[in-house]
Amino acid sequence: MTEQPPAAPRPAEYRIEDLAHLSGATVRTIRAYQDRGLLPRPERRGRANVYGDAHLARLRQIADLLDRGYTLASIKELLQAWDAGLDLGGVLGLVAEIDGPWTDEKAARISRADLDAAFGGTSDESAVAEAVELGVLERLPDRDDEFLVPSPQELAVATELHSAGVPLLAISGHLREVRGQVEHIAARFLDFTTEHVFQPFLDHPPTEAEAAEAAALVRRLRPLAQQTIDAELARAMRTLATRYLRQHLSEALPEARRAAAAMGPEPRGTTGTKDPAAERAAGVHRPRSAPGAVAAPRTATAAETPGPERAAPEATASEAVVLPAEAVEAVRALVGAEHTAAFITAAARREVQARTLDALASGSPRRTPPSGPAAGPHG
Repeated sequence: MTEQPPAAPRPAEYRIEDLAHLSGATVRTIRAYQDRGLLPRPERRGRANVYGDAHLARLRQIADLLDRGYTLASIKELLQAWDAGLDLGGVLGLVAEIDGPWTDEKAARISRADLDAAFGGTSDESAVAEAVELGVLERLPDRDDEFLVPSPQELAVATELHSAGVPLLAISGHLREVRGQVEHIAARFLDFTTEHVFQPFLDHPPTEAEAAEAAALVRRLRPLAQQTIDAELARAMRTLATRYLRQHLSEALPEARRAAAAMGPEPRGTTGTKDPAAERAAGVHRPRSAPGAVAAPRTATAAETPGPERAAPEATASEAVVLPAEAVEAVRALVGAEHTAAFITAAARREVQARTLDALASGSPRRTPPSGPAAGPHG
């Protein structure tokens, strides 16, 4: 009698509970993988779902990739390439380059006590929840008194802004706005490099060699995005900060012009200046012997007051007051050489008026300011 060959072993079959036990995944996780296309659907037998060894192998493969730091989206792409018969060696290297950190900054931890202390010593649950939502803080499992800080630099910026007086709500709103703009810049950079660098690798499933070459390109080009942003941000901040400063400081210029016009005709006895027209309009002069001096108007003395026979309007004389040269140069750079004297005169008048108002408001005896249209600056 001919001996029959042994029957082939029957493929293993698992219920979802058995598959969960063998793979280490939960039943809920297995179903989620199925919904996301990471795990093939089970075979349906009557009212039961039947899983096999292929499902078990796939679950273990997913767990291994998760342990290596891949996201579920990247794992799905890798598994699709694997199912298409591609060698995953080069593809895994490419995905590792893209999924890896794009900064050298290391995450840190911070206790809740230190976090509260960094923001003025008060506990603000809504602000903490906002920081978690934005990803500035991450909660740790089973730890209510400690957080993971993915970017210590970003948290340090927030603490500095808050210590300077910026409300927490304004900081979080500013971060949302900046993040949206930065994501737009990142998308433009990716579009640019895809069009000019990576397109040859994307119109077909890459071979292992092509994937390795693309990974090397990512390593080379990765720092360029940060370098470009750093350089352009520095340029923009310098340009705009200078523009903002000049705009806000120049708001005093119209008042300086009005003050110069209100000071009346040119006083007698002024000496020549570097900017004679402007300084005569302001009623001040700069002595030739004192490059850093600006004249301050004062009430004319009896000897200086013109007599009736001269039929001239009452005029004021000038008194030279020495100012630091750097102060004069700073004003000249701000308002221009033609408005320097008028600006300093207006600033002096404003200071006298402010001190007089302060004295009146405090109830103290009023200190009579020097007579004349303005008190000059003191050196």
